[in-house]
Amino acid sequence: MNIQFSDLIANAPAAPGVYKMYDSDGVLLYVGKAKNLSNRLRQYQDISKLELHKQVMRSLVTQVEWEIVSTESDALLREQELIKTQKPKYNIMLTDGKMYPMLALTKGDFPRLLKFRGKISQRRDVYGPYPSVSALNETIKTIQRVCQIRTCSDTQMRNRTRPCLLHQIGRCSAPCTNPDYEKYAESVRTARKILTGNSEPIINDLTEQMRTFSANMDFESAALIRDKIAALTHTSNRGIRQKHAYTSNIDWDKNVSELEKWLGLKINLAGVFDNSHLFGKQPVGAMITFGHNGFEKSGYRHFKLQNKSNAGNDIAMMSEFVQRAVNRGPKLDLIIVDGGMAQWNAAKKISNDIPVMGVTKGIVRDGDEHFILPDGTISHELPHDSQLFLMLRTVRDEAHRFVITYHRNTRAKQMTASVLDEIDGIGPTRKRALLQHFGSVHAIMDAGIPALVRVPGLGKSAAEKIYAHFHSSVI
Repeated sequence: MNIQFSDLIANAPAAPGVYKMYDSDGVLLYVGKAKNLSNRLRQYQDISKLELHKQVMRSLVTQVEWEIVSTESDALLREQELIKTQKPKYNIMLTDGKMYPMLALTKGDFPRLLKFRGKISQRRDVYGPYPSVSALNETIKTIQRVCQIRTCSDTQMRNRTRPCLLHQIGRCSAPCTNPDYEKYAESVRTARKILTGNSEPIINDLTEQMRTFSANMDFESAALIRDKIAALTHTSNRGIRQKHAYTSNIDWDKNVSELEKWLGLKINLAGVFDNSHLFGKQPVGAMITFGHNGFEKSGYRHFKLQNKSNAGNDIAMMSEFVQRAVNRGPKLDLIIVDGGMAQWNAAKKISNDIPVMGVTKGIVRDGDEHFILPDGTISHELPHDSQLFLMLRTVRDEAHRFVITYHRNTRAKQMTASVLDEIDGIGPTRKRALLQHFGSVHAIMDAGIPALVRVPGLGKSAAEKIYAHFHSSVI
């Protein structure tokens, strides 16, 4: 069969993503990333211009698939994931020593955080890849602040007679001179959870610890816990963006048409709602929208709870957010709520006759979902491997991502404000100047006096005061 390569890539989009090339037996030959899929794939048309191994690979290609992602950086992450999990024959990235920065936790009684590039088989407990060294370093700082895991070599650890500077500033537990195996092992378990994106339970536990310290008037310990929460929140936001940076190729028009047929509706725009709060604090909501062309970002909305007496009440919060969306637009043809019958009833009461559908998680979040239809009946009949089921789960997850990101940003801003507000003499103008100059409170905390002095309008006296506030424990 004479297959023209140009036909295989004729519909490739001018968007960032990853592409996958298969042979006639359906074997995955090669995975690549691109800032512009259409432009990149056209470079494979002239075989004579390719490297030798790619010439051989290209001659075997009979099928090309692609996945669209948000950014070039997300394409990098998705490419690396596919290479690690599917091991395409002609990908040489994992065997020729070229590799994006990775992070590993070594073995032994006191594991070490280790940066490296190279073959993944060289290390165990590997995390990444990271889009840049700066992103990797930021993650390491977070692990140090929260878990106090060492980064020194085994030789350095064995030969130390007193703790290093990292211990003095609270970033290492100093197993070199204080070898508490059980406590360190617990810290390593926490670090692994953070590195795999499971930060939310840790943040919740830390928040409870902070409340206990505050209630006992131990404000110094509460402040240390607060800083750990702020660091974790920042890292978790980045992890969420990476985790949801890509989705499967959804045929939106086909699946929305199938949804219309199933529900007996005409859907130009559907809105999906979700809430978030932490023990009733920073209660927020969000709506994402989609239609026949996919996600409609112009319809996305964030909500801060206006009726504070309902903070922590998921049902009342959902009712307020849906009502505000219905009253202010955009015009919705279907409302989808993340929750069970209580959430469905709350939305139904104030939906202004817009049909309401519920996505119920069931016992297991991914794979056990069932649906409350607009007439109130519960359906378990949609096959879990069907494209419509996957689309509905995708829009539910997008709403969850959107509201969680907003909630964490809201919480982080409040924490950032409180951190700087504690410093005497740092008012709104100087606080704004500091954040504009350094970009984040973490960068301010890490800055030395010479760097702080360079902030417009700050001055040496204020710089010394800020430095002393964050580094008073340094000997």
